[in-house]
Amino acid sequence: MTPFRTASGAVGAFAALGGSVLGAALQLQQPALWPGWYYGALLFSAMAGVLARRLPARVFVAVAFVCGAMAGAGNAGWRAAAYAQGALNPALEGRDLQVTGVVAEMPQRNEAGTRFRLNVESARWAGAADNAVERAPVVPEQIALGWYAEDLAQAPHAGERWRFTTRLRAPHGQLNPHGFDSELWMWAQGLHASGSVGTGARDSPPTLLATTWHHPVERAREAVRDAVFERVPDRAQAGVMAALITGDQGAIDRAGWDVFRATGVAHLMSISGLHVTMFAWLAAHLVGLLWRRSTRLMLRVPAQRAALVGGVGLAALYALFSGWGVPSQRTVWMLATVALLRLSGRRWPWPHVWLLTAAVVVAADPWALMQAGFWLSFVAVGVLFATDAAAPGDTRPGAARRLWQFFREQWVITLAITPLGLLLFQQVSLVGLVANAVAIPWVTLVITPLAMLGVAVAPLWDLGAHAVRLLALLLQWLAGLPYATVSMAAPPVWMAAAGVAGGALLVMRLPWTLRALGLPLLLPVLLWQAPRPAAGEFELLAADIGQGNAVLVRTATHSLLYDAGPRYSLESDAGHRVLVPLLRAQGERLDMLVLSHRDTDHTGGAAAVLAMQPQAALLSSIEATHPLQALRAARRCEAGQRWTWDGVVFEVLHPFESDYRSFTKPNAVSCVLRIGNGRATALLAGDIERLQEAALVARTPELLRADVLLAPHHGSKVEYSCGLQPDVRDSCGFSVNEGPNFRSQPQPISGR
Repeated sequence: MTPFRTASGAVGAFAALGGSVLGAALQLQQPALWPGWYYGALLFSAMAGVLARRLPARVFVAVAFVCGAMAGAGNAGWRAAAYAQGALNPALEGRDLQVTGVVAEMPQRNEAGTRFRLNVESARWAGAADNAVERAPVVPEQIALGWYAEDLAQAPHAGERWRFTTRLRAPHGQLNPHGFDSELWMWAQGLHASGSVGTGARDSPPTLLATTWHHPVERAREAVRDAVFERVPDRAQAGVMAALITGDQGAIDRAGWDVFRATGVAHLMSISGLHVTMFAWLAAHLVGLLWRRSTRLMLRVPAQRAALVGGVGLAALYALFSGWGVPSQRTVWMLATVALLRLSGRRWPWPHVWLLTAAVVVAADPWALMQAGFWLSFVAVGVLFATDAAAPGDTRPGAARRLWQFFREQWVITLAITPLGLLLFQQVSLVGLVANAVAIPWVTLVITPLAMLGVAVAPLWDLGAHAVRLLALLLQWLAGLPYATVSMAAPPVWMAAAGVAGGALLVMRLPWTLRALGLPLLLPVLLWQAPRPAAGEFELLAADIGQGNAVLVRTATHSLLYDAGPRYSLESDAGHRVLVPLLRAQGERLDMLVLSHRDTDHTGGAAAVLAMQPQAALLSSIEATHPLQALRAARRCEAGQRWTWDGVVFEVLHPFESDYRSFTKPNAVSCVLRIGNGRATALLAGDIERLQEAALVARTPELLRADVLLAPHHGSKVEYSCGLQPDVRDSCGFSVNEGPNFRSQPQPISGR
């Protein structure tokens, strides 16, 4: 074979791998599935790939790329079509069902109840007799259930067979710009439906049928997690160790995650690629050390090969015990791919190895392309390869060289990943470099080993708890520093990609004249400002927060948030889950937070928003003793209050001062806000009821005409709110956060 043919083969392989990743990415953007096309694409790509070897070199490379793209798209589409066939029948949604199955995962418990996965073995209509001849409903094989009760008489455990009454619903999450996509998460987890365990008077009580030997790994994980919490009294410290051993991220409370994110070490507190890789490295060293002690074993299999296989195998077992999460799966596939290359004696250039591992991961899990962890991990590894962090020729002593290499790797990754972090999370930790320099070795070499060895020797968990406490003190101090984190508006994708390239170029081993070319690529993403409405116009964005209200109003230089959505539990509310990420992604600096009234579906996320926006004024009808008053003193909203921002007029229409002396429930004093610019008007009406609507019609009928109406009480009793807008099309009875267009992007209100 000629050198040219050999080179073309390598380039062709590289093109095929890149094409497969690109094909899968393009398929994930398709609005509909084409099941019949995918089998043909896979067959055609296989046949064309075999025949293309006889083609001229340049044609071969092009055909290899096309075949790779078709194979990637075909695999992703075929997997998606196969998965979609198991979807919940829409006719079963909201129907009372009785399902029998085995708890497939260790349950997640909090103050609201218990959540778990159930492998369904059988299902029937609730109330049907055992000998009923009616056709049994067909439900998905795996579902997610929540058992919400103040006191669970007998909590479920992994491996137990139960019978529950439930109402199932198809996956449906909240869709907000730059928000968490729970539907994608359920799709990636293989969950087709979710529901709640029925505990009402008409429901058959949950029944434990048997304890099985199914899911032994999950049973062991649950036992270890519970043992950690029994041994370590401090729940924050126990939660970190339980997360590092079993992968239970829910064991860490929200306050802990806030500190870890602010200091840039959140990746260390879940079973990530770093943990699995470090475990594989330590396991390989241990297997190699033990293998070299046996002459017979050394003669049969070289120690290097045994260490390689043993390290990957033990890392796979660790990933399995930690819950076999998607990041762990990606890392195991990556390690296995690299190990097979080494065992085969092949020495591929690093771009080929990097792209091969990416292609293998995408082939096994096409939806990894839509997850932040995939891009962060592979971009970080690619940048380290490209910058040659372990360059030869370093004459420093061994320990000094390793220390310099460690800090250089951290600096390289930080600089290159910052633009990508801004795109994915809209936040950068300025103390992350220092925090990771301490936390990575401390967590990897001290806390994690103590936590894992504590499974066999429980007193080591006490030492691990002390190690966690010392780290927590440092991280809390760093998180409390001024400007510990910087938030910026989410840049466009092309700008973030250019920023990553610029960051990588700055840290590559090149002359500074060439490195400086990275600055023009990096600066745009750091200086990006989200576009705003023109002067005299305003923009409404109704956040998808479920039950409740949250409407962001933007003018040319000012922003107002009307209501802050509900509180879901002690650890979860619309502020943390939706509004804070939304405001961060938009680059918003609120001038005012208006809370229409005290109900928790309107104030549940206010504390998180106020903590993020310390400069925002608070306007509300909440009473003086309300807990939010301790966070930010509220000015009482009263009819007649009026201000102008950038040519847009804001006016409070309700309540009057007299209403505060006579109201019987909070809805009656909801703050009603009118927003207008002379060409268009919006009316945000809170939860006012029939009497308040009638009073508004009698007091200020000329101010009630509006182009957009946030229907009172989320659209309930809309026949009353129609009285406010009897002659305005598409406004009467339309609730911004529940209407047909609540998923749309914000549109400027200008009257044009």
